[in-house]
Amino acid sequence: MSVRFTFPDAKEWKYIVASLAALITEANFIADKEGLRLRALDPSRVAMVDLFMPSVAFDEYEVPEGEEKVRIGVNFEDLNKVMRRSKSDDRVTFTIEGNRLKIMLLGKAERTFSLPLLDIAGEELPTPKVTFDVMAKMMSDTLKDALNDAKLVSDTVQFVGEPEELKMIAKSDRGEVEARFSLEAGSLLDYSVEKPSTATYGLDYLLDILKKAASVSDIATLEFSTNKPLALTFELTGGGQLRFFLAPRAV
Repeated sequence: MSVRFTFPDAKEWKYIVASLAALITEANFIADKEGLRLRALDPSRVAMVDLFMPSVAFDEYEVPEGEEKVRIGVNFEDLNKVMRRSKSDDRVTFTIEGNRLKIMLLGKAERTFSLPLLDIAGEELPTPKVTFDVMAKMMSDTLKDALNDAKLVSDTVQFVGEPEELKMIAKSDRGEVEARFSLEAGSLLDYSVEKPSTATYGLDYLLDILKKAASVSDIATLEFSTNKPLALTFELTGGGQLRFFLAPRAV
């Protein structure tokens, strides 16, 4: 099987893998002529990750002729450990040799790691069919700061999408935190509301996602509707996209 792809920035891949490893333990990358994708649920089935990297985002991208899809099953704890060894000026190349995934970090030195490929059964998950009434685009660090503020008093955060502003509210016996964002104040880069909406989500999941994904992309896009799943999207180099879906908390 001839599968080989080289990405110009190992550091970006390090953060992508770390974001995935925060939610999932094992999953299949799917490689086809269009690019590399991964869609998987976390063990509790509360969150889903949806990654797509188009073939044009890679310096080198090879998949076998005549095969529609190649599954690359990996343990993300192990892959994360390898990618953490990358340096800021490294490129990274992935190749499949037999039943092993070979990872080469190419910088001042050429370092090679080999991990066993896993046979992970199951159908490829479909993209969740959710319509969103609120869309807010903001700086990733702004979102991360607001969620860390909310974590001071609660394990959940309520998103309130109103026509002129987005609010994030956290309440408990320990206190209350409220953050407001708007286009007028400059804290939102883009904002649209089809219908005022309110939904509550777990902060541990959101912060686990933001911890590394904020390093992948400066901008995060939030989408939600009343008591529906949240979508959190990060745009990647070369037209790629890293997207997370998170089920709402009952209140």
